[in-house]
Amino acid sequence: MPFKPIKTQNSAVKVDKKEKGREKKKQIEEELISLEEERTYREGTVAIRDLIAPSALRIESNFIQLGEVFLRTIFVINYPRYISVGWSAPVLNMNVTMDIGMFFYPINSAVILKQLKKKVGTLEAQISSDAEKGAPRDPIRETALRDIEQLRDDLTQGIEHFFQFAFYATIYAKNLDDLEKLSEDIENVFGSKLIYSKSVFFQAEQGFTSTLPLGMDDLMVSFNMNSSPIAASFPFISSELSSDDGILYGINRHNNSLILFDRFSLQNANMVVFATSGAGKSYAVKLEVLRSLMMGTDVIIIDPEMEYIHLSEAVGGTYVNISLASESKVNPFDLPRPVGTQISTEDVIRSAVITLKGLVRIMFGTLTPQEDSIVDRALLETYAKKDITPSTDLATVEAPIMQDFLDVLEGMEGAETLVVKLQKYTSGTFSGLFNSPTNVNMNNQLVIFSVRDLEDELRPMAIYTLINYVWNIVRSERKKRLLVIDEAWWLMTHEDSAKFIYALVKRCRKYYLGVTTITQDVNDFLRSPYGQAIVTNSSVQLLLRQSPAAVDIIKKTFILTEGEKYLLLESAIGEGIFFAGNKHAAIKIVASYTEDQIITSDPKQLLEIEKAKKEFEDEMLQEGES
Repeated sequence: MPFKPIKTQNSAVKVDKKEKGREKKKQIEEELISLEEERTYREGTVAIRDLIAPSALRIESNFIQLGEVFLRTIFVINYPRYISVGWSAPVLNMNVTMDIGMFFYPINSAVILKQLKKKVGTLEAQISSDAEKGAPRDPIRETALRDIEQLRDDLTQGIEHFFQFAFYATIYAKNLDDLEKLSEDIENVFGSKLIYSKSVFFQAEQGFTSTLPLGMDDLMVSFNMNSSPIAASFPFISSELSSDDGILYGINRHNNSLILFDRFSLQNANMVVFATSGAGKSYAVKLEVLRSLMMGTDVIIIDPEMEYIHLSEAVGGTYVNISLASESKVNPFDLPRPVGTQISTEDVIRSAVITLKGLVRIMFGTLTPQEDSIVDRALLETYAKKDITPSTDLATVEAPIMQDFLDVLEGMEGAETLVVKLQKYTSGTFSGLFNSPTNVNMNNQLVIFSVRDLEDELRPMAIYTLINYVWNIVRSERKKRLLVIDEAWWLMTHEDSAKFIYALVKRCRKYYLGVTTITQDVNDFLRSPYGQAIVTNSSVQLLLRQSPAAVDIIKKTFILTEGEKYLLLESAIGEGIFFAGNKHAAIKIVASYTEDQIITSDPKQLLEIEKAKKEFEDEMLQEGES
């Protein structure tokens, strides 16, 4: 009887366990149902892997077909005695799609030293044996012995460490023929550096997985290397454009280094700047001008839109406004003052006549052969009228003006039409432009000529005349100078002016002059044969953001890769590609706050500066009155 309560308790415990078991079973069943429902739901959804995965995968002996793309892995099996820094750059910079896999396996130095010691003993024995036999020395064995001894010293001192290094490249192509050609090209590039490579054979899948970002080396084809050549294998090579002299152009976007350069250190100091409107081309050039002035360089600017006036005010430059009503005049008949006996007076006069004939063609449109002959003779007589002949001292002469040229033409037979056309520039609407002696003061480090107030019809003539005037000044006195021609496409619209600019760009190096040509109308500029020649004769080129309509001709002219082409399409303001000689790098133009306030072309920012300037002047006026 006393055991009855105990039996009842055991029964209750058994019932409780059964109940818990049923609940647990039910819970598991519910979880399984939930998982099944989730699995069913997920089967009907799209995951990221579904989006990026190919539709099919076919593995062959020496290639893989991944959807519609064919790929193959190439691995390096042997290296020369010396490899230069960036030896892989020619392959990495090829304009093709590829994946690169590099694996480094550290090796215990003690193991390597033991093997090197055995190798040294073998080589010394062979060299001694050859010497005893009287055989000629073997330079290959002697070189190998020296290299091993040097490596042993470096490993023992901890200067070098030892690795096994594997380098794989998986290339992609649209078809098998392209894949074969690309494989051959890459193996030839490696072979030109005495680096031997092979394509995978019955290891296509292992090669593919070895270059995926999974960190798996399924090929396991490595080469023994110490740390110095390993460091030379670093794949991320960027262009350096930095020198001890020169000015700061911007930041190298590859590695954030400074692009410091002296354009006068190249074979010529000419520069071209191409960009769309608002991409920052004038900003970049004004920044270069400001920094060049600090280095003592004289600068002359042809300004078509009055963008440089604030720069002129900030540095105390001379700002000359050229217009029909302006008091500032430039005479196209001016002559250079010859330096020493380098150029004869006769050559100077002939050169001036040729230049003036180019101006007359721009003014009149075209000249017939008869009119060309008349103009040629009339120009010579115009100079002779002022006693300017081959025997004259040009330092004391007074140059003729357009009215003198008209007077000569009026006395010539067959020049009636030319006289009628020319009267517009002497007594007609345009008489205020070319019919006066020069009264411009060039005795300043910065001189800016503004042609904004001229009609579009007159701008090419005015710019042509101004550049000729500057060229005369340059030839008269050698100094380190920059000539900036903004919106140079104006000159490309006429053959004579385009030819004149080309001749200037080609010859200016002898007179210590660098010409900067700026344009936003890239198509018209580069389609002109003279425009192409100007680019060829410019050692420095700056390409900022380009329009889709112009980027293809830019790519062809400057031999850009697809990546560089898209960089120019997507660049922000002040970003692009800077070329200096044979080097180029992606650049970002940067300026300090003070420089930015001086050179900005942003209308909103200019209004704020003008407002602040006016408020300051009002405050000073109030203080003066009080």
